[in-house]
Amino acid sequence: MAELVLTTFNWVPELPRGFVRDLRVRWALEEAGLPYRVESAPFDKRDAGHFAHQPFGQVPWLTDGDLSIFESGAILLHLGERSETLMPRDPRGRADVQEWLFAALNSVEMASLPWGLFRFMGFQNDTPEGKFIDGFLNASRLAHLEPVLANREWLAGPLSIADIAMADVLRLVDRFDGLANYPACRAYLTRATARPAFQKAHADQMAHFAAADKAMS
Repeated sequence: MAELVLTTFNWVPELPRGFVRDLRVRWALEEAGLPYRVESAPFDKRDAGHFAHQPFGQVPWLTDGDLSIFESGAILLHLGERSETLMPRDPRGRADVQEWLFAALNSVEMASLPWGLFRFMGFQNDTPEGKFIDGFLNASRLAHLEPVLANREWLAGPLSIADIAMADVLRLVDRFDGLANYPACRAYLTRATARPAFQKAHADQMAHFAAADKAMS
């Protein structure tokens, strides 16, 4: 098996720490027990080599032998193909995981990201734009996700890459108390983030950026 190498930024500011998307990949790798190492790309100098791996100058990307894969969802799907722990092999099980993976990234994150950015930037919710974004997340997404999660432990059988993506999307919402009216969503997130693999992935990301602080001091 080829060596797995996860690349993230060498440093980021305090605010996004714990939410940089290499966390999703770290979490999946830890759940699957796949050995990997982490490399760094400069945060403040994104050169041609960086853009060759990630055409938008973002992170993460994963190298698996001769393959270089960017976008956290694509990486999760690749790891799901490598580990039955992350995605089942039967056609129905695979389809269930895949549809919920894309639901997390295309339906829920599409609504939660602008909602979270509004709050990061201190914009007011009572503006027409704020009301639209709030309604898009709550009425169109969380209100429909709540009854799904009220009736199951995980989205598609055992915990999978779909749950890693969905839980990480919901973490941003919960950071601003956006799950207060959705007890099933909040309980689901609590279950997910209590897992040892998530705890290690989160601690490792925080330590990675803290080490960069120390090196620069």
